[in-house]
Amino acid sequence: MLRVKPIENRDYELIQKAEKVIEDNYRYGRHHIGSAVRTTSGNIFSAVHVEANVGRITVCGEAMAIGKSISEGEHEFDTIVAVAHPHPHESIEKCWVVSPCGMCRELISDYGKDTDVIISYNGQLVKCNVMELLPEKYTSDTE
Repeated sequence: MLRVKPIENRDYELIQKAEKVIEDNYRYGRHHIGSAVRTTSGNIFSAVHVEANVGRITVCGEAMAIGKSISEGEHEFDTIVAVAHPHPHESIEKCWVVSPCGMCRELISDYGKDTDVIISYNGQLVKCNVMELLPEKYTSDTE
């Protein structure tokens, strides 16, 4: 059973930042996921995912937001979220929160085991620690 926490007002701001970055930059076949990360200092960094024709080299929105944060000198993370933008052929009208993929779960946990992730769970938005989403995380012998 996943241990979850209710989201707070400041988490809605994080979701809105993720929605804004993808709404401003959505391009069919190029960018359809937006992400935002809040650092422990309270700053928010948002970014879109970068799609590639060869799927293996696509860079997820969470990785882009974390990279943007780190590039600006912020290395400690509080909460992260990703949202999907509807495609033109879909009957969905607005963005929705999506869970991080497996590689993003690894990346988020590599850079902050205490980082919370906003997800949709049992029909509602909640937060959980990234390690809840990645049981038995891979570690090297040096960790």
